[in-house]
Amino acid sequence: MSIIKPLHIFFWILRLVAAIILLQTLFFKFTASEESVYIFSTIGIEPWGRIGTGVMELVAALLLLIPRTTAIGALLAIGLMSGALFFHFTTLGIEVKEDGGLLFAYAVIVLVCSAILLFVYQLQIRQLLQSIKQLK
Repeated sequence: MSIIKPLHIFFWILRLVAAIILLQTLFFKFTASEESVYIFSTIGIEPWGRIGTGVMELVAALLLLIPRTTAIGALLAIGLMSGALFFHFTTLGIEVKEDGGLLFAYAVIVLVCSAILLFVYQLQIRQLLQSIKQLK
């Protein structure tokens, strides 16, 4: 068995883990759960920040799952999770409403999975930038 197959499976696991976490949190954002409203009220962007973040997380999850757009989804997820972690460190704290740090851990997991995927699929970003450059 070549090393390519296990790596391919590993990269799909990274995609799935990040996408599932992003998709799982959408229910709470789109149904205005108490915890989501609290988070976005605390940082001063409720309700539009909650809804907009949910839409962007949906887009990131879908892009992660499409092989040709994995790097773009990873880049978007990195941006979103960097924002989430910024607010955890500056405003919310690691633990939000006695969640034991679960939301913080989810953000870290998505960030790490996405960073690995972006590194592996960086050629997609380079090709996109080259295409944009050729349009000029």
